[in-house]
Amino acid sequence: MAYRFSLPLCLLAFFSFSNPVEAQSGFRHSPSSVSVDEKGLMRWSDTGEEVFGFGVNYTVPFAHAFRSAERLGVSREDAIAGDVYHFARLGFDLYRVHVWDCEISDTLGNLLENEHLRLFDYMLSLMKNRGMHFVLTPIAYWGNGWPEPDEPTPGFSAKYGKEQCLINEEAIKAQENYLFQFLNHTNPYTGIAYKDDPDIIAFEVSNEPHHRGSPKEVTAFINRMVQAMRRTGCQKPIFYNVSHSVHLMESYFNADIQGGTFQWYPTGLGAGEELGGNLLPNVDKYRIPFDDIIREAGVAKLVYEFDAADVGRSYIYPAMARSFREAGIQLATHFSYDPTFMAYANTEYNTHYMNLAYAPQKALSLMIASEVFHRLPLYGSFGSYPDNTTFGPFRVSYEESLAEMLSEKKFIYTCTTESTPPAPERLEQIAGFGHSPVVQYDGLGAYFLDKIEEGVWRLEVMPDAVWVGNPFGRNSLDKKVAVIKWKEWPITIELPGLGENFTIKGLNQGNSYIGRAEGQSFAISPGAYLLARKGMTAGVNGNSHWKNILLGEFSAPPENVRQPHVVHQPLQEAIAGRDLEVKATVVAPGAITSAELYVYTRGRMPDILKMECTGGYDYTASIPGDLTNKGFLRYYIVVKNENGFHSFPSGAKGRPTDWDFFQDTPYRIPLVENESPVYIFDAWKDSDKLVRKWLPGSHIAPAGFPNKAELLCNVEKLFSPDPENQNGEKHFDYSFRFFFGEKTRGRKESLSHKKAIVIRGRALNDKPCPLQLAIVLKDGSAFGGMLQIQPQKKDYALSLSDLKRVKLVTLPRPYPTFLPYYFDASPAEDFDINNAESIQFSIGPGIPENERNDAHGIAIESVRLE
Repeated sequence: MAYRFSLPLCLLAFFSFSNPVEAQSGFRHSPSSVSVDEKGLMRWSDTGEEVFGFGVNYTVPFAHAFRSAERLGVSREDAIAGDVYHFARLGFDLYRVHVWDCEISDTLGNLLENEHLRLFDYMLSLMKNRGMHFVLTPIAYWGNGWPEPDEPTPGFSAKYGKEQCLINEEAIKAQENYLFQFLNHTNPYTGIAYKDDPDIIAFEVSNEPHHRGSPKEVTAFINRMVQAMRRTGCQKPIFYNVSHSVHLMESYFNADIQGGTFQWYPTGLGAGEELGGNLLPNVDKYRIPFDDIIREAGVAKLVYEFDAADVGRSYIYPAMARSFREAGIQLATHFSYDPTFMAYANTEYNTHYMNLAYAPQKALSLMIASEVFHRLPLYGSFGSYPDNTTFGPFRVSYEESLAEMLSEKKFIYTCTTESTPPAPERLEQIAGFGHSPVVQYDGLGAYFLDKIEEGVWRLEVMPDAVWVGNPFGRNSLDKKVAVIKWKEWPITIELPGLGENFTIKGLNQGNSYIGRAEGQSFAISPGAYLLARKGMTAGVNGNSHWKNILLGEFSAPPENVRQPHVVHQPLQEAIAGRDLEVKATVVAPGAITSAELYVYTRGRMPDILKMECTGGYDYTASIPGDLTNKGFLRYYIVVKNENGFHSFPSGAKGRPTDWDFFQDTPYRIPLVENESPVYIFDAWKDSDKLVRKWLPGSHIAPAGFPNKAELLCNVEKLFSPDPENQNGEKHFDYSFRFFFGEKTRGRKESLSHKKAIVIRGRALNDKPCPLQLAIVLKDGSAFGGMLQIQPQKKDYALSLSDLKRVKLVTLPRPYPTFLPYYFDASPAEDFDINNAESIQFSIGPGIPENERNDAHGIAIESVRLE
């Protein structure tokens, strides 16, 4: 099948309403109002049922996304329509945003009827038609620049800033005026004022106010905001942010609010690259230390923002959703969904990355998290990690990089799985990536299968997404971190109700494909299709309504592969004399004619090895042991397509054997003896990849020899008060961690022979410094021991057989900061060096209480296993 799309197709007749009231009706039934009962639960007023919802933040009407659409020549309306369609496919029923008040208000708080507000209203109307509900936060308190410099804007926040907005009388009056006008605003696309819109479940007054005033002042401020909103006649629940300045918790709930809002960034923010290691311990529980105050106040809880920032794998979101439900959270919205038109660059919030087209596995994980929210009971108990990786019909696995849902009717998975649904003949919905017992597919896009009627299914296939750069780094609209490739792939679908030799018919605009499966297999390109059992005539077509979509809808970005890309991470070290497998992901315009390794070991002429395609865009070659002698292995990956040869890592045109090839920087792997030490931390190479809290007394310094450096870590005080959590527990500890899994990837065979962990370093401040050194295993358990580091640089060793279980510090440190410092569950696994993946350094254990306020520090050159 040679059919290709080149443009996003989201021209949906369903949304072409001339009457705003018609636009409101759509596929949905408007809910009744929401109230909070005496136990602090939001309930639908007409049925008394619990309110729950799950979705995303999304920002095209404002700030950087708004400006980027203009720069890229993109219709904002079309962009929003396509993304809202994807929200429907992913099962999201909730939307939240902190409105950029600086763009839609003046300094007196008057609401400005401008393009930002119009586009926002348009977006809400499309979401309403998909059955989505809303939590709106009218005040953001910041400028519209990020990640760019702020632009001049007319609003009160631009004039006063956040701090003054909380205490300056004129700023407070402006906010009262603004909130009154915002709630009274009538959406021209629906004909309904925000205060009366049944799909707006609740309002949150403002985004992260960070109060510093007295309890009395804080309560008075909140009440003034609430009173301004109530003067509109609005009866909806009003929430206030309580996850900052938590020492003021009672002041918040002394005000006339019906709920508190929370955030969760369990992996910190702004790592600059993908975090390594098992992060399920970081999301084991969402513990709220002041939950007794909340329950006594009888108010509800929602999460306005969450993400596992700087995590590219797909296993973590359902575990976060589980922990939210255990904590009594009824609503949650991820931050933030990347608009598809700019997701190739991930410039909006580079520490986050979420998009169905460009990050399909993460999006499917979020889809499963939505199911978690709609299925798990509030305040349920599911144990602690690792016993809580299976909960209800859900399973998460760090080792498999997998999240999945297996129920009688639904089967959703984020990557290849061997799990079998309990009743394949009863399935009604499948969404996945890769292979499963039901669908086998080599493409790198998500796919959806929905049962329309007995023997009739709708298949939707997204184009392939390949990450060709670091999405969490320094990004630009001029740099691609991911590309989209439209390609035909074979697919096999094994559904009892569909059988064999079923018919396939294109549904979406421009898709005229008609065909029949050979058995259960056929070739497929991105698009929407109707599959019908042999001999059946389906009674539906592309214009048929089904749930909250039209069967013929489809939205996907065009192909944007303009040059060959090779994604390959060479081993940091390997064992000499062993066969060495080289794997790479290769994507290019058109077809790839060949991929080869040019291996340099003995002289100027290379050994050329063919790389075999092992599925999808994956290529592999094995370098035989007689080419991996001790020394440095140098090689290029050479790709040929319709435009000729390109050699990597540089991507330069031509081959290394060409006379004028000047990009002489090959991949390079040190080849060492099996018995040689395994270095798991090198300050010269690895310090910028440490996971740690910023420390003024920490930096890298040359160690006096070429390619040698010291990590200097001097802790002036082991404990410093947290202004956001002034009454929190005191932990006299400074810990940091390094994931060394990449360093040992080529030395797995060597690990079982190692007997000791050796750190080379010295103490600072002209005095000894106790240091706890711990190895963290894949299951999150930590085993360590104490060393007394002296001011003289030398080697300090711990026998691996002497390591004892120690506390695992939750790193990166999460937001909000009141969350636990230690992961206090007890994984069952015993110490096994073959399962080691990180090292934890802790300054604090072993330091006498009377010395805790003194400076303590170390300088680390390296850590090795020998």
